[in-house]
Amino acid sequence: MLWNAFIIALREIRRNLPRAFLTVLGVVIGVAAVITMVTLGQGATASIKDKISGLGSNLLVLRPGVGFGPRSSSAGVPNFTEDDALAISEQVPGLRAVAPVASSNSSAIYRDEARSGDVTGTTPDYFPIGNWKLSQGRLFTEEDLKTGAAVGVIGDSVRKDLFGNADPIGEKIRVGKASVQIIGLLEAKGQSGFGRDQDDTIVVPLTTLQRRLVGRSSTNSIGQIMMSAEDDWSTEQIIADVGSLMRERRNLARNEDDDFSVMDTRQIADTVSSSTQVMTTLLGAVAGVSMLVGGIGIMNIMLVSVTERTREIGIRLAIGARAREVLLQFLVEAITLSSIGGLTGILLALGLCLGLSKIIDVPFVFDSSINLAAFVFSAAIGILFGFMPARRAARLDPIDALRHE
Repeated sequence: MLWNAFIIALREIRRNLPRAFLTVLGVVIGVAAVITMVTLGQGATASIKDKISGLGSNLLVLRPGVGFGPRSSSAGVPNFTEDDALAISEQVPGLRAVAPVASSNSSAIYRDEARSGDVTGTTPDYFPIGNWKLSQGRLFTEEDLKTGAAVGVIGDSVRKDLFGNADPIGEKIRVGKASVQIIGLLEAKGQSGFGRDQDDTIVVPLTTLQRRLVGRSSTNSIGQIMMSAEDDWSTEQIIADVGSLMRERRNLARNEDDDFSVMDTRQIADTVSSSTQVMTTLLGAVAGVSMLVGGIGIMNIMLVSVTERTREIGIRLAIGARAREVLLQFLVEAITLSSIGGLTGILLALGLCLGLSKIIDVPFVFDSSINLAAFVFSAAIGILFGFMPARRAARLDPIDALRHE
């Protein structure tokens, strides 16, 4: 019975193809919009997580002042010392590595090419903490750090600006007043989750920066301390321990607020992901309204179809068809219409997602569950909005139906 009802439904749909297309257009748009919004939202979430995780493995960053970004306040707040970084590595449990970081804005010149930007002075632990990998050459060592060797490692953006396609390894560039030999090229990482080009970097040993580039005029030369937490340790506890130690070392009284901040990139990634998921859900819900509008269109067309086929219904009832068989026939037609709209919407959404993901530069994350849910919902709309026209057809009086013109 169901198969026969399905065949008849296809025949009726084929008989009025333009009307059928306009009927399911709302469902097509609704399904496509929901899937596209959710898929792009999941892609954006994955992209943000990847970019933030690219900053470092379980990365914690200690900085002077309150807050991070443009609203941070560090005016008049003293920087850290190398002894602060040493104390953290020795007294705070759960840390895999600690790297003090100082920076200076300097020009970099190679032959006829010049550029300006920040030069980072740090220790060898900086590279594993920040998930940096080598593309060419080598990283500087503890021996380079002890001797203050005039060596440096550059990012891919610096290579392009100064060397183009030439091999930078072994070449010397002038950074500020010092001549620095390039010993390593870092793999490209692209933009961070905060819109900063991570490859725009020149990294030298901390002692090299202090002695050759800026001169050690103060012991408080460390602008930030980067830390990498062990996987099985709570970052909240580590942050609390670092906070207690820093308050003690910076001689802060109990009634004084912290004059430093600790950023946990893992927490930031989770917070941003949660916010993105909430926005995706809201956008998906708004897009889902058009599916309900499509369902209303299906109900209207099915009511018109019942009116047009009143004599056909009367004949079927007069020769012995049961009311539930008539109801099933029209219900199957409504479900078939909405299901065709759902499948068309899924195909349209896949095409949109593939195209838009490239345009907005987010990964295409295929989620079979959202596609299945959208299809099931579209079929459910056929049942919900097709039931009333089907019941109306089933309740027709055979004699009145046969008299209908």
